[in-house]
Amino acid sequence: MKAADLPLLGSLSRPTIHPDGSRAVFARAHADFSADDYVGQLWTVALLGEPAPRRVTRGFRDSAPRFSPNGSLIGFLRAQAGGAAQLHVVDAAGGEPVAMTDAALGVTDFRWHPSGDRIAFLARVPEQGRYGTVAGLSAESEPARRVLTLRYQANGVGYTTDRRLHVFLAAVPNVWDEPTPASAPSAADVTRTESGTDAAAGFIAAAIVPSGLAVARQLTDGDFDHSGLAFSPDGTRLLTISARHAGRDCDLRGQIIELDLKNIEDAETVVPVRTVVGPEGNLSISGLACAENGSLWFLATDLGLAGRDFVGRVTALYHCSTPFDDSAPIRVTDPEQNDQDRLDLDPAGGITPLADGSALVLRGTRGRVELVRVHGQGPVEAVDCGAAVVTAVAACEFTVVVAVQSAGTTGDLVFVRLDRNDAEPRDAGPRRLTDFSAALRATGLVSGIELTVTGRDGYPVHGWVHAPPGPGPHPVLLTIHGGPFAQYTGALLDETQVYVDAGYAVVLCNPRGSSGYGEAHGRAIRQCLGTLDLADVLDFLDGALRAEPVLDPDRVGIMGGSYGGYLTAWTIAHDHRFAAAIVERGFLDPEAFVGTSDIGDFFGDEYAGTDAELLRSQSPQFQVGHVVTPTLVLHSAQDLRCPLAQGERYYAALKRGGVPTELVIFPGENHDLSRTGRPRHRLERFEIILDWWDRHLPATPTHRRTDEHDLENGHPVR
Repeated sequence: MKAADLPLLGSLSRPTIHPDGSRAVFARAHADFSADDYVGQLWTVALLGEPAPRRVTRGFRDSAPRFSPNGSLIGFLRAQAGGAAQLHVVDAAGGEPVAMTDAALGVTDFRWHPSGDRIAFLARVPEQGRYGTVAGLSAESEPARRVLTLRYQANGVGYTTDRRLHVFLAAVPNVWDEPTPASAPSAADVTRTESGTDAAAGFIAAAIVPSGLAVARQLTDGDFDHSGLAFSPDGTRLLTISARHAGRDCDLRGQIIELDLKNIEDAETVVPVRTVVGPEGNLSISGLACAENGSLWFLATDLGLAGRDFVGRVTALYHCSTPFDDSAPIRVTDPEQNDQDRLDLDPAGGITPLADGSALVLRGTRGRVELVRVHGQGPVEAVDCGAAVVTAVAACEFTVVVAVQSAGTTGDLVFVRLDRNDAEPRDAGPRRLTDFSAALRATGLVSGIELTVTGRDGYPVHGWVHAPPGPGPHPVLLTIHGGPFAQYTGALLDETQVYVDAGYAVVLCNPRGSSGYGEAHGRAIRQCLGTLDLADVLDFLDGALRAEPVLDPDRVGIMGGSYGGYLTAWTIAHDHRFAAAIVERGFLDPEAFVGTSDIGDFFGDEYAGTDAELLRSQSPQFQVGHVVTPTLVLHSAQDLRCPLAQGERYYAALKRGGVPTELVIFPGENHDLSRTGRPRHRLERFEIILDWWDRHLPATPTHRRTDEHDLENGHPVR
């Protein structure tokens, strides 16, 4: 795979299954160099017989489909080029989608009311006078912001306290209604100007306009954000996640609140709000779902007594049997279980309740993300999906469809049929429904060799080695993931494939501090960054060099982003074997992180501590004088997670110290450039990286770099 093959990487949304179990609908998106954006549409695939996926919408970027309760409609989000996503509905049998919203800053999430006649959704509410609410008033001309909180920005969003995320409810339009045409101009619309010429007043070109634009009722207000939506089975209550307690600006606790919808038809009625799960539980809540029997499931992470200690904490599944009657939540999965039964749940993986009282969730374990079925407070079973990573799941009765990634695909659907709790087991092996990555595989993908290395203190370090074809010896790139509470997996990674195609062997591992190996593994580096994690990555590198003779131990580079940028910068201050380094969007100066990063009020405190000497003992900026390795510093101008100044200060110190260095800044990008940045910037980033390695750690190239003159009409020429 070459950098120019980025458009072949397709991602899939959470699927939705028709209530009769006959088909699934999902969204597929991919990078487009011509549009310099991500485009995608809705697709459908049959679950019975011979599946043949086909596209069913033709929007610029359609996403997040959900069937209505009776299956007659599909709700989804549609974004036009350069615009925010709006809620649309369409006849499930096909037809023209009808827009339901025209939210100033777009819609982020939605759920169908059980009756199917209404939809609840989340949208940011801009403060009057900001974000285009006054025509002609530019962002530079808006009034000054008065900041009273520690947290007022978010990476990828910007300022948040003047555009809170609130809950709305809107009636679903009749998509089968007669369209309403706009009025054509007539002689009565013509007025006479002072010069005697005719001028059309209020001229509107003849057109057919949708009649379904809904008037939405805002259900929440105040200086709070909301996430997640779940209706009670009878539709009289709506649950959402928020933080409304007095100390919310100084801790990470969340709450589940209930909105009483029984008298919602009365527009003058204030929607009653009740706390279902309060802050006293010291939980960070990341997802929720209501089962058919009215019980509540939610995902949460224990934050300790101070409500801030998030480092390496494993997410667990909780259950309330009668949440609307103040029943206390019970933790169903145990983060302290032994390695074999570890349940390190994915906080972003969602919850899918099943009709028999069990629930489906995702867990990370040793470089995999698996689908698991939790039977109340009983056993937990892994569900075979035939892939390294499950990214999303939907269920109808005991029919399950999952979106997966593996060494050969970046996004496909798999069908699984589960057993009922009271039924005899049967063969329910996974069946692949789609194959969207055939063209990507044709570019030449390299599978990784899984390896476990025993470190200097006897600790096992798990990871992979990817080597180009041929006898070698190949130059080596040691790559380090971000987080640090994240993990490399066995699924296809574009970074690895591009570097292997360029002639480099890639070594990557999950050192202590990573997720997927239990809480002790994740918390091992708390307030001692650059110790056990440094030993693990270097020991894994040395073990890989010993195990794989095609790797050249005398030609090694190192690179990483975010926390990986931190550990790269820390490593080259302590180990000088590397031919060159790339430090990208790094957490480089813990002292300067406070007050500049969107997570600066807690991240550094918990990971590195608050004592000045302790901070400096873990600071790459404080150790930069020991660096002699040629270092490329990559950063994004709009990065609010690891702000640009982190990279600028580090680069300036390298420059003043005489270290060969370069600084590259990407305009308009945030912390997620390498994953979701503009496609042309992602392509340019790869070319800059490959050029750096060509100069400092040359390999026999099997790729042809795409320069500016290689683009025709925005498309790379291959």
